[in-house]
Amino acid sequence: MNHSNTISPSQNYLQRFSKKELLKFSSLLLLPLFLAGCSGIISASGPGASAIINQQDKMTEEGPQIVGGYEFIELKPATIAQYMRPKMTKLNTSISKPSVPELRLTAGDVIRVMISDSAEDGALFAPLSAGGTVFDKVRLSQNGSISLPYVGIINLRGLTTIQAEDRIREQLKKFVTDPQVVVNITGDLGGSVLVAGDVNKPGRFSTLEGPLKIRDAVNLAGGPKSEPYLVDVVIRNGRNVTRYNYADLLNGLNHPIAANSEVVVERAKQRFVAMGAVNKPGLHDFPSRQPSLLDVLGVIGGLSDQKANATGVFIFRLADGTTFDPKTNTITSKEKPRVFQLNMKDPTSLFVAQQFLVQPEDAIYVTNAGTYEFQKLIAPIFQVLLLGNTVDNL
Repeated sequence: MNHSNTISPSQNYLQRFSKKELLKFSSLLLLPLFLAGCSGIISASGPGASAIINQQDKMTEEGPQIVGGYEFIELKPATIAQYMRPKMTKLNTSISKPSVPELRLTAGDVIRVMISDSAEDGALFAPLSAGGTVFDKVRLSQNGSISLPYVGIINLRGLTTIQAEDRIREQLKKFVTDPQVVVNITGDLGGSVLVAGDVNKPGRFSTLEGPLKIRDAVNLAGGPKSEPYLVDVVIRNGRNVTRYNYADLLNGLNHPIAANSEVVVERAKQRFVAMGAVNKPGLHDFPSRQPSLLDVLGVIGGLSDQKANATGVFIFRLADGTTFDPKTNTITSKEKPRVFQLNMKDPTSLFVAQQFLVQPEDAIYVTNAGTYEFQKLIAPIFQVLLLGNTVDNL
């Protein structure tokens, strides 16, 4: 018997429908599967406001109730006091006065030595009236020694120019009755200051005219490339390392730099990260040295009108001294991390945002509004219904 042309009951049932009806019916059947598969797509890009708040207890009159991994603080006039931006620092009226250095010879320095002889007959050196005998471009060796006629090898390391003159003169008295000696430093490679990093003209600069102060050295190197509050100046002298913010240096905090030091100008980590329903997410520099929350919200273009939940503006802050142990995959800190919440639907929130101090490495996170999440949810439904409508028009 030939069964190739036999039609099953199910096939006979499907033949009752047109292709258009079958396509429309299939699109409706695919709707729940499509929604289930899109659960990851339509979900928010971060935690919702309720997820953040429900893990912690709000600030009470007795103080914050710490539960779990962080301290939750609702920003409002009653809680803003200890987190306010400080008042602007008063300008320093003092000035940085130049100081007269006591230069000491060191390895690599180049000196000019003039020796004169007052003897009338058989003088070994030219008389002072004739300018004496000049030995130019005499470089101190690695151990600080030089070699001169009738003097031989003599060590001048660590001496001032006056002390070096006296030492050379004592050696010459064996051969000259009344020698006159003058020592001048013409090149101070060993006593110069190196300026490198985020400056316009890095290089090595002389301290012959006096010890350079920090601002002097940075200015000789063409100044920093960034705004003063975004610049740190690191001083290394072989024994200590000191860091200054350039804005403080401009306000009067200025110190001499020891000879043979290194000055490294680098970008300060004055930055914050913005995430979630904001117009310009990403890593941003501070707009000022001590920015308010309102300042940084201005940098990122504010909250997204279409996406943002204005009640869910959060600031995440790690405590100082926070460390990460990769072996145990744990984060430890002497203090609890803090999460601040600002409800920007409250009119007083703008005054609070003006006063709240944002700190370096803070994370600003704005949650999505429920209506936006709903729009993401129903968008696939409209797509499926549109498919069915298209089939109707076939």
